[in-house]
Amino acid sequence: MALSLDFLTLPLLIAAGLVFVSVLAGVFSARAGFSFLLVFLVAGTLAGVDGPGGLVFDDFRLSFVVGNVALAVILLDGGLRTDFTTFRTGLKPSLLLATLGVLVSAGVTGAAAWWLLDLSWPLALLLGAIVGSTDAAAVFSLLKSSGVKLNERVAATLEIESGMNDPMAVYLTLTFIGVALVATTAPVAGAGLDAMQVLRSLLLQFGWGAALGVASGFALAELLKRLGRGEDGGGGIRALLVVSAGLTVFAGTTWLGGSGFLAVYAMGVITGNRARRLVRSSLSAMDGYAWLMQASMFLLLGLLVTPTELLRTLWPALGVSLVLMLVARPLSVWLCLAPLHFERREIAFISWVGLRGAVPIVLAVFPVMAGVPGAQIFFNVAFVVVLASLLLQGSTIAWSARRLGVVLPDPEDEAKTREVFGDFVLDASVPVGQLCAFYGLPTPPKPEQSVGDWLALTLHRPPVAGDSAHLGHAELSVRSMAGGRIRQVGIKLE
Repeated sequence: MALSLDFLTLPLLIAAGLVFVSVLAGVFSARAGFSFLLVFLVAGTLAGVDGPGGLVFDDFRLSFVVGNVALAVILLDGGLRTDFTTFRTGLKPSLLLATLGVLVSAGVTGAAAWWLLDLSWPLALLLGAIVGSTDAAAVFSLLKSSGVKLNERVAATLEIESGMNDPMAVYLTLTFIGVALVATTAPVAGAGLDAMQVLRSLLLQFGWGAALGVASGFALAELLKRLGRGEDGGGGIRALLVVSAGLTVFAGTTWLGGSGFLAVYAMGVITGNRARRLVRSSLSAMDGYAWLMQASMFLLLGLLVTPTELLRTLWPALGVSLVLMLVARPLSVWLCLAPLHFERREIAFISWVGLRGAVPIVLAVFPVMAGVPGAQIFFNVAFVVVLASLLLQGSTIAWSARRLGVVLPDPEDEAKTREVFGDFVLDASVPVGQLCAFYGLPTPPKPEQSVGDWLALTLHRPPVAGDSAHLGHAELSVRSMAGGRIRQVGIKLE
């Protein structure tokens, strides 16, 4: 009797065919302004039980494993591409958005879920925690494919935030799962979670995550330097080494009770900056790994969805999505960034690009696996939230960036460059008093101060190219930076 390989060939045929068709459709949809990730998600749904494909797939455990591994690889890839210089302008706002911002967003969204979906407060806040954070996969890929060059402050804040807020979202989700289970299984007086235990868990998550991530980053960077650029150390092999190390750190940190997501992102940042020259050659292969992970994750998550069940809560779920996009996210961003002197247009853009991707859907699997009563509703609402975010926010990144004026002009576009920076350029070391005397401008209190220093102090925030301030009837703008200091200043006379 001949051995049949149908158990291998048929699943492989279906999986490979789905990826091929999704990538092909994604190429055409990207030209129309839609996200690749949206195509993968829709393709998985169409191949599922209620779609033309008719595939029956309900393996939440497999999807949970694939989702976590995929997010770890995506965060590692994002960390490797994050330059230390971006932390000058992006670290403080990102930390606020990744902690306080996620809390505010989860709370406001939870209130909307309590009202629109008629959930109990523990379950409503659990839903808010599930959809409360932005998604690294969506932010990294869509900012890269948008075709616009954002100013450094906005780009750094969005990228670092998306890499750092997953730990808070996971922590809140696990905490509210515990609250929901206590509320549903032990609703007696005095029952509940110990506040000190919750705080200890938070410190353990972030402490172990940061410590192990930074330590492993330094260790991997030194290892790559010792291996050098030998014949057997090409970009592909080096990328495989980095990915396997990243997944080891992710798994080990999670096993010890820390945040594996924070650890793998921190490891990527440290390794990418300490061994920049060696890592650069492996980024192309890393990009391939990240896209493979994104495709697998979104296809599986799409297969899990049952559209006929989703339709039962479609309108309330859309209401939750709108509250998240138009109220919760803008409020949390404003509370975090307004005290840091971000401009209103920057706050508006960062609010709009609060992209939701695979993270909410993966987090929605947590309560299903934990046995929370009625957990399927979390998955359905998270799917609608992600679909709405990718469709509305993801497809309008370039348009909204240009509309809000957070895009830097192409240096080769002389007309646009002059429109943004003005007709005149001078060295930032020129005393501001000389400039005022030449153009007839009001002289500041310290005329001996350089124009660059005056501009940096006037902005009340770390300067980036594109920042501007008014001095009398002139607008002075940061034209170029060097080593964290203003190098050239543009002048526009009104």
